[in-house]
Amino acid sequence: MKKIFLLVLVFISMLTFANNTIKNLKGSFSGVVTDASTGKPLSNVSVYISDSKTGTTTNAKGEYNLSNISEGVHLVEYSHIGFGTHAEQILIKGDTKKDIALVEAIVENNAVVITGVSRASQLRKMPFQVSVLRKEELQQSAATNIIDAITRKAGVSSIATGPAISKPVIRGLGYNRVLTLNDGVRQEGQQWGDEHGIEIDETSVNKIEILKGPASLVYGSDAMAGVINIITNVPVALNKIKSNIGTNYQTNNKLKSLYGNVAGNINGFNWNLYGSTKAVADYKNKYDDYVYNSKFKEKNIGGYVGYNGKWGFSHLIISNFNLKAGLIEGARDSLGHFLKVIPGGADAEATTDDFKSTKPNFPYQHIKHFKIATDNNINIGNNKLALNIGYQRNQRQEYGDIDNPTQQALYFDLATTTYAAQFHVKETNGWKPSIGINGMNQTNTNRGLEQLIPNYNLSDIGVFLFAAKEYKKITFSGGARFDIRNITAKDLLDDVGTVKGNAFAKNYNNISGSAGVAYQATKSVNVKINIAKAFRAPSIPELASNGTHEGTIRYEYGDINLKSEISTQADASLEINNEHFSLNLAGFANNFNNFIFYRKLESTLGGDSLVNVGGDFITAFKFEQKKAMLTGAEITFDLHPHPVHWLHFQNTFSYVSGLLKNAVEGTRNLPFIPAPKLLTELRADFKKLNKYFTNTYAKIELDNTFVQNKAFTAYQTETATNGYSLINIGVGANIVSAKGNTIFTINLSANNIGNVAYQNHLSRLKYAEQNMATGRNGVFNMGRNFSIKVNVPLEF
Repeated sequence: MKKIFLLVLVFISMLTFANNTIKNLKGSFSGVVTDASTGKPLSNVSVYISDSKTGTTTNAKGEYNLSNISEGVHLVEYSHIGFGTHAEQILIKGDTKKDIALVEAIVENNAVVITGVSRASQLRKMPFQVSVLRKEELQQSAATNIIDAITRKAGVSSIATGPAISKPVIRGLGYNRVLTLNDGVRQEGQQWGDEHGIEIDETSVNKIEILKGPASLVYGSDAMAGVINIITNVPVALNKIKSNIGTNYQTNNKLKSLYGNVAGNINGFNWNLYGSTKAVADYKNKYDDYVYNSKFKEKNIGGYVGYNGKWGFSHLIISNFNLKAGLIEGARDSLGHFLKVIPGGADAEATTDDFKSTKPNFPYQHIKHFKIATDNNINIGNNKLALNIGYQRNQRQEYGDIDNPTQQALYFDLATTTYAAQFHVKETNGWKPSIGINGMNQTNTNRGLEQLIPNYNLSDIGVFLFAAKEYKKITFSGGARFDIRNITAKDLLDDVGTVKGNAFAKNYNNISGSAGVAYQATKSVNVKINIAKAFRAPSIPELASNGTHEGTIRYEYGDINLKSEISTQADASLEINNEHFSLNLAGFANNFNNFIFYRKLESTLGGDSLVNVGGDFITAFKFEQKKAMLTGAEITFDLHPHPVHWLHFQNTFSYVSGLLKNAVEGTRNLPFIPAPKLLTELRADFKKLNKYFTNTYAKIELDNTFVQNKAFTAYQTETATNGYSLINIGVGANIVSAKGNTIFTINLSANNIGNVAYQNHLSRLKYAEQNMATGRNGVFNMGRNFSIKVNVPLEF
């Protein structure tokens, strides 16, 4: 409560300081947005200035107007579903007018992004790869969680432990190598574990930016693979109040969700309040039928309140995530029927009522994630100061004893305070320098019966210098950073208080950096090259774990002698965009020193090493590190032949190879490397089908995931995975009134309409118990699923 009170005090102090001391001239900004092919005005176009978090939308005549903006040069973004984003540096002084014509497009190639750079930048001027997903695209997805929704982007996949839990993987790297940001705050919630997902309400999301490649320069440790930046709170237009009510139903697992929000902006005082609830039963597939205990329930609430003025903005952000999810163990009888735990320690066959219930059974986990943060950006003359301070508490409780239902087998209580400050110096002769400092303080306390990791305190701090320089058609950018991380861990105890791991203290430091160039050779051709050095300090589980918990299907041993991972990555890309097609070719090579991974331990008697845990024998794994190299390529090709701009034929291909320098038990393959994937989509978009249907689309896609036979087979840690092809379809539209106002939006989709039985190579359920009736190993992914989403917008 003291930390929460302190953050509220900081928020009020920033508002008072800015209002009383910062004196900036204010201007206004207006114009008309039209369709480049027809010349007709476009309504509902988003006009947004990222650095000041100020925006509006065009009216039925295509007109927009922004007022109370500080005078100076601003990067303005114009975006609309089905059109290419237009971004431009515009000098706003007094009453400034600017008319824009947007060109039809599906592929984002010139969005304004804030991830991986010190200030908002145009995508085509950044030397590394960033993918963007907007709310409209997320609405068209039938995913059961936010991470599954982003795996359609090239180079992005997920490690899944059932429909409730997915973790992002970028270019073959996941866990603590991918940093997740939410409204500028790094998300901290035991992201090291298979069964630990991302504690963010998917219905609250406005935009997601995915940076592919090392980002240690700006973010420090844990951003080796890239960054998932999830943006939820975006102020609505001045003197507007908007709300949305929506629902989603899915047939396979009877998913039912309801969500809503109300947001307003009255004379610069702005706010947003959102909430959602979701109840999901067990999913099914052709081989397993209903998968017992794959159910979950989720309830979320959050929002922000703040003020935007000519001096900048100050926002106070609060969110509370609450999830109860069953843990899938996959135990079955000799006939292949799933078994449930019953009082007295016995098992019984799961019934139809068990499968249809949305209340998780034993074992299950209860995850609560509370966060409060203050996000500030203050104009100091032509310079800017960005300040972000946050506090979050992640409570993860696991229940496994049906005879003692309130006993928490594991209870991680993780409290984290994060801070970040950046000073952006005004642009001079094309130079845009910034200096920054960020870090965190973290405390983990075990409150359950067992301990998998010790109680610990962690603190880190990093300082960096970043600069960008534009010279004619070339944009140079790069910088350097220094980090320090300290970890102090207490004795690791078993359930009777015996020490099974000694206390320790570790210190890590590193210098990292990056340098790159983006060259706009012509209006249609863009070339990017970047090289970056990144690092990651070992996580607490990698150093000190000694135990097991429900859902992991393994007993883990850490290694206190592990060193920091150091990587050097070079990547390059070629982008071509014209009126007939869009092409993006990207490749990378990532060289690792001290790459950390885990493998099975071999018994002295041969076979797997097993640990007796309460009468159950769990396979033992241990962390170790070796030199490694990851290489890969991503290709995105969208064909939209002129003048048939409504038709799109898009292909997205991703490939990653991961190899150890020296073989382990005869294999050099790295674990957790996703299979090659080709996603092909044929799509038709109609901006105005008739007077009652706008933004209508219909699509059919083929998801080809190839065989992955380059598994980490040492000690049978991984096995090869068969390829598969899934057919998905979707249709949707805005239903509008005679006056052109949207009454509601509807999105219909069908995934895996062939009801193909498959296992993703990164699914942890692939290694669940064998089905003795069929001889098949593990649990398979979801079968055929139909989804309907309806969203009703209101505006005042």
